[in-house]
Amino acid sequence: MFLAIDAGNSNVVFALYDDKNKIWSNQFRLETKAPKLTSQLSKKVPLYFLEHGIAPSHISKIGFSSVVPEINLIIEEFCRNFFGISISTVSAGSYVNLPVSTSRPNEIGSDLMCNVMAAWTKYQAPVIVVDFGTALTFTVINENGMVQGVNIVPGLKTALYSLFQNTSKLPAVELKMPESALGQNTVHAIQAGIVYGYTGLVKGMIEAIESETKKKYHIIATGGLSSVLTPLTGVFEEIDRNLTLEGLRLITFANS
Repeated sequence: MFLAIDAGNSNVVFALYDDKNKIWSNQFRLETKAPKLTSQLSKKVPLYFLEHGIAPSHISKIGFSSVVPEINLIIEEFCRNFFGISISTVSAGSYVNLPVSTSRPNEIGSDLMCNVMAAWTKYQAPVIVVDFGTALTFTVINENGMVQGVNIVPGLKTALYSLFQNTSKLPAVELKMPESALGQNTVHAIQAGIVYGYTGLVKGMIEAIESETKKKYHIIATGGLSSVLTPLTGVFEEIDRNLTLEGLRLITFANS
């Protein structure tokens, strides 16, 4: 089995790819914060594998993508000790053997390049990947598989948390689709502002990109919150929550 480890700013995702059935079969998350991560790795990972009847020896290859450099050594050391194999970490040097490219390999996040690899492999045509994570990113890929540009704005939960943290009277609320765009109480007002506000932001960003480049793109969404903005259903050609993981798998094997 292939193990993908995708370390983002909020969570570290562990996902197993079933080579026989060619599906992502198991996933779990740990908090990214370094003080908690070490203890979670030593306790939760072995317990998860034990509960699901998966022996560490079943893992034949590990691909690792991280946008949090300070935890990289922690993850790498744990994998060597627990699985008994070294991991393949995605870096600027990993992109040389790929059918996709970027003019700034040392600056673009490895998670975004995983998205690019998976989206290009799927469409082999101009694509915009909208990734709903801690940050909301728009990665634009041209007809040659080159990253044409990236836009970054605060993610939905990041904006919601900032609103809660920086105001004295506004409460923390659940991020979900409100009944109306017109809030009738404080909770619904915040939900409507975030959900409908970000719906407009996503539509506007895509329109601006297509207007400037004079191109039409396949639009694919990914990330944990990719299904929250239901008004965007007709905008996205596809919502693939495993896009980053699939790209990580493809990049790892391309460098084997």
